[in-house]
Amino acid sequence: MLDPASSPATPKPGSTASTRRSAGNIDSLIDRNRELEHCPRKDTHAMKNPARITVGPERQLLEYMLDHARAELIDTVRGLSETEARRRLVPSVTTSIGLVKHAAFAERNWFQRVLAGLPDSECDGAMVGEASFVVRDDESVADVVAEFERASNRARAIAADIDLDAIRQHPVFGTVSLRWIYLLMIQEFARHAGHSDILREQTGATRRT
Repeated sequence: MLDPASSPATPKPGSTASTRRSAGNIDSLIDRNRELEHCPRKDTHAMKNPARITVGPERQLLEYMLDHARAELIDTVRGLSETEARRRLVPSVTTSIGLVKHAAFAERNWFQRVLAGLPDSECDGAMVGEASFVVRDDESVADVVAEFERASNRARAIAADIDLDAIRQHPVFGTVSLRWIYLLMIQEFARHAGHSDILREQTGATRRT
């Protein structure tokens, strides 16, 4: 077997080919950064860096990471126009604003309905399942972000005095704990922030065409 370091296809460090490759990689990174500048994100949330809290009690870490995921999701729609936030760029109904709208429903579902045991009539928004991705024409990006923030604030208040090991019953998942709900929401919002990041990159590309 050939040693990869001596293979003709792998330029040795310091060689002309290696230098050209490194320069090309740097140019690609520069071009990539320039592309993202066409669709800037406003870093206005205090919890931008997930490494800000890396040690401490389990609950503090869970709550921090959930708040960080919430902030990341909101950040993906900052600076988008109303048209851009609603633009359909994938076959499904998923849009940037729709992802935030759905996240608000997820907060209500898991913290108000499941954890607090509130009837749907006492939840502070529509409990509509997958239809939660749909945003009304009269709702702005600011309106949807505010709805998500309200739901997040109520979720924090509901969970504040409940032990991580406290259990509730869910019609599909069965017995769940608050700890599990925290982990689920971190996963959910981080995934949706990633989805929205991709949509934002696509939006940046359409701005240049």
